[in-house]
Amino acid sequence: MEAHVDKDTCIGCGLCPSICDAVFEMDDDGKAVAKNPEVPSEHEDEAKDAEASCPVSAIVVK
Repeated sequence: MEAHVDKDTCIGCGLCPSICDAVFEMDDDGKAVAKNPEVPSEHEDEAKDAEASCPVSAIVVK
């Protein structure tokens, strides 16, 4: 499973790292980034929760 953040869509709300900090973090530009694009199996549910919670649908986890 891989995670991707569309930085053009991201508004930098910080919700995704608060839900799944094993995969997501805030970058220097204030936008989210998948620091670990290859989602560890033990964090797949959290990564999917972050995807579903993104207010602008900037995250894809598949």
